[in-house]
Amino acid sequence: MSLPRILAIMGSGETAPTMRVPHRQIFDRIGDNVDAVMLDTPFGFQENAPILAEKSTEYFRETVGRPVEAAGLFRTDTGDVAGIERAVANIRAAQWVFAGPGSPTFALRQWEPTPIPGALADKLASGGAVVFSSAAALTLGVVTVPVYEVYKVGVDPFWIDGLNLIAPLGINAAVIPHYDNTEGGNHDTRFCYLGERRLAMLEPELPDGAFVLGIDEHTGVIMDLDADTAEIVGKGAVTLRRNGESVRIETGETVSIDVLRSGGASLGGSATAAPAAAPVDEAADEAASEPATADGALSLADAARSLEAEFDQAVANGDADAAVAAILNLEMAIVEWSRDTLQSDEADQARAALRSMISRLGTVATGGLRDEREVLGPVVEAALNARAVARTEKAFAVSDALRDGLTAAGIEVRDTEDGVEWLVVDPA
Repeated sequence: MSLPRILAIMGSGETAPTMRVPHRQIFDRIGDNVDAVMLDTPFGFQENAPILAEKSTEYFRETVGRPVEAAGLFRTDTGDVAGIERAVANIRAAQWVFAGPGSPTFALRQWEPTPIPGALADKLASGGAVVFSSAAALTLGVVTVPVYEVYKVGVDPFWIDGLNLIAPLGINAAVIPHYDNTEGGNHDTRFCYLGERRLAMLEPELPDGAFVLGIDEHTGVIMDLDADTAEIVGKGAVTLRRNGESVRIETGETVSIDVLRSGGASLGGSATAAPAAAPVDEAADEAASEPATADGALSLADAARSLEAEFDQAVANGDADAAVAAILNLEMAIVEWSRDTLQSDEADQARAALRSMISRLGTVATGGLRDEREVLGPVVEAALNARAVARTEKAFAVSDALRDGLTAAGIEVRDTEDGVEWLVVDPA
């Protein structure tokens, strides 16, 4: 039985709660008991590459519910010919191959002298799923944005040759993830940190006939190469931009891949595409049924704002159980999102909200809402458990945020030979 041929490109959030449903959707199309391999090269230059690989495979195992094996190919320039051959053999044998965050130029430099690009192209031609996100997604097109060099180092904008794995599909484009990024705050970081000014500088330098295929954060396009359809999933849109003119295809829509091949011209400049098929609706229903701290949350910042509002309402109503539930749900969201490469401002917002909620709950408890240990007990125990997990996973910022919140609430934590103990003290 032949496998479907699937290429999925994600703008970001590849290991975030928001993309759990799309990942499951792709796996379900491929089938059960599949061999799945994660190419860990894009972040192979980082000192914590083994930790990142472990956290990524943990995400797929625990959040998506599928076992994924790390290729263990951080670099190919070490002379380890046997290691490269093993990785290539694993890619050829796998029915699902994934690559995600890191540096696109580093990944290209490591992959290009090896059979890896050919093995990926063969996968798309013969059957299986190739799922590329973030930095890895940048490598798929005819040219690639050297993000680190332009945004971090300050080199003038330029293109470098990409793997061009989408050329056999008839798509002549530069893939740009993080298309709607707003991390810059007071400066333009859309278009994978290029901003409008620099993207406008680069567009005339595109190869003849090429256009920009932009994918928003926490958004993906799942291309079924057999059915010739492209399905937009996640929270944002896919943008086809040519000479400064853009056509958006919103999440929940399905179009022919011809729309991508034409750079949006076949839509006549319309931003509206055909309605999505039933399987997408089912996936959306599944996401909607999840708590706001998981798939239903658009971001960690959204979850923090929503749950802090729930906490405020619970306190106003004198409902200790609801207040505790809001804190526990935020703690769960922080742990879930810690597997993803969080934007620092979102992580800071969530930690600040958690500290505030714990502190305020301590004040409410001592004010007579209910016995303080009865009210605080579930929160404190959950926070201590989360702190232990965070310390084990070396997520020390999360661990510190939890302890700070407990201290601010007047909870003294004592590490003893018999385990962790806590007691309520005067927060002053």
